[in-house]
Amino acid sequence: MTAVAGRQQQLDAAYRHCAAIAARYGKSYHLATRLLTADRRPAVHALYAAARTADDLVDLPGADPAGDLAAWSAAALTELAAGWSDDPVRLALVDTYRRHDIPVEHLVDFLAAMTSDLEVTGYATMDALDRYMWGSAAVIGLQVLPVLGTAPGVARTDAEPYAIALGEAFQLTNFLRDVAEDIDRGRVYLPADLMAAHGVTREQVAEKRHDDRFAALMREMVAVVRRRYDDAVPGTALLAPESRDCVRAATALYGGILTEIERADYRVLERRVSVSKPRRLAVFARRLTAAQLARVRVTIAKPNSRSSTGA
Repeated sequence: MTAVAGRQQQLDAAYRHCAAIAARYGKSYHLATRLLTADRRPAVHALYAAARTADDLVDLPGADPAGDLAAWSAAALTELAAGWSDDPVRLALVDTYRRHDIPVEHLVDFLAAMTSDLEVTGYATMDALDRYMWGSAAVIGLQVLPVLGTAPGVARTDAEPYAIALGEAFQLTNFLRDVAEDIDRGRVYLPADLMAAHGVTREQVAEKRHDDRFAALMREMVAVVRRRYDDAVPGTALLAPESRDCVRAATALYGGILTEIERADYRVLERRVSVSKPRRLAVFARRLTAAQLARVRVTIAKPNSRSSTGA
């Protein structure tokens, strides 16, 4: 085997490793990625696996979480500059960043947000939470956008505000679903001023005491998150046609978590709500035909596009 073939084999294995991480930990997310074209799917898995790995260094810490995260971050940035890594997750990340020309600043900002989780335990206002979400959520949307691609004639910068809004909507959905898990880790991602306005204390959250005040707080937060989803909707039409149904499916699946929170009477302190497997599969099935048709249309349009330019 040649050195080039060996490196390609290692890279292919790295992407398979990332796909397995996405399938295990991000069931809704992974299901939506199956609607992507085969050339786009591995890169999205790589971005998910990298984010998950860094996040786990914070949420499932070893003896030295700060040191472990710093070492992983330094290795990722060094290897990105070098163009190679022997770590499978970072190798797929490096290849994805280089292949899709993703700005390194997005990775720097994400890693900074993960580092802040080691020290920051709460956020005074929604504005403060939004500043944190720049690194933990907005840049995730900006990382994925070059992989999804934009429609002909649409500049990436035109789609970026919508990618940011959707990244934030997904992150906020996770915050509402995971209130109990986050408080067990010493963190609260509900704005303190809104908590106070509803008479909800951090101690109440820590003690997992559900009452009408907590339900009212969650009701307001669900409305906030839904507005972020609404802000993101116009961006779907700006994406490459063959990527739109993946985003629509992911939005329906994550938005479905909000519906499940409502159905549970906002009792997220007592259990972790989720979208059922039949519901996930139903969303996937509805989008599958549309995604396949979009691919066919794009395939048909490409020869026409070449002939019209004389190529």
